[in-house]
Amino acid sequence: MAQKVGFIGLGIMGKPMALNLLAKGYELNVNDLNKEAVQTLVNAGATFGDSAKVIGENSDVIITMLPASHHVKQVVLGENGVLKGAKKGSIIMDMSSISPVVSKEIASETEQQGVEMIDAPVSGGEPKAKEGTLAIMVGGKEEVFEQVKDILHAMGAEVTLVGSNGSGTTAKLANQVIVNLNIAAMSEALVLASKAGIDVEKMYQAIRGGLAGSAVLDAKVPLILDRNFVAGGRIDINMKDITNVMETAHNLDVPMPLSSQLLEIFHALKADGKAADDHGGIVQYFEKLANIEVGRV
Repeated sequence: MAQKVGFIGLGIMGKPMALNLLAKGYELNVNDLNKEAVQTLVNAGATFGDSAKVIGENSDVIITMLPASHHVKQVVLGENGVLKGAKKGSIIMDMSSISPVVSKEIASETEQQGVEMIDAPVSGGEPKAKEGTLAIMVGGKEEVFEQVKDILHAMGAEVTLVGSNGSGTTAKLANQVIVNLNIAAMSEALVLASKAGIDVEKMYQAIRGGLAGSAVLDAKVPLILDRNFVAGGRIDINMKDITNVMETAHNLDVPMPLSSQLLEIFHALKADGKAADDHGGIVQYFEKLANIEVGRV
């Protein structure tokens, strides 16, 4: 427990993850552009570091939880970034969902300065971030993973070392394909049932115990029926992930026809002003096509 932890990025996911670290007794130094989020953590016992460099100087393990690849590069490698302050032997743990190519690039840069890095993106959305029961996919050296394993378990229930640097981010891309295509398929089915005039809630109860049942179905159908699209996982963030999926797939010569269609659906939703909705809001794309709204009877 002697490790001092820095945490940069206190958004929808990062804030509850950081709070869980505090609850488990970790000494935490935090930074974010959102002053309200920072104050919440300070009130809970964290200290504030006014730059990524300062976080690097005062931490043994530095966690980044940021929206996209360019944010992580700037925060880690930038002029006033983590690497400018981090001590040799410290560990940067990027828990963002970014491109595996960028993740490997950053890891190569940090290694040249004697700082280790692992990629450790998460799955489970805001509810599991709050519960501390996230699934965490890790890429990096096994000996480095062993050093941060307890920290990861303070935020997640399932923590798996997948392979070397970039493996965690690759696993997260695969996760995002499965989750979002599942939501899209579910949405088509809900719109079909709704247009046919049956009670969608009863249909959900009828199918959830069979092969169509899934964690996605149970997480999203009740919210859709309540017309609750408050973001746990925003459409624009998931669109960024699927964009990374397609870029990675094209580099590997892997055709992904379903994911490419999903990306167009996300772009259509963004154009329709739905970018900040939860990705359960994918259903709105299919509702618009069929001129029907899914809801409770």
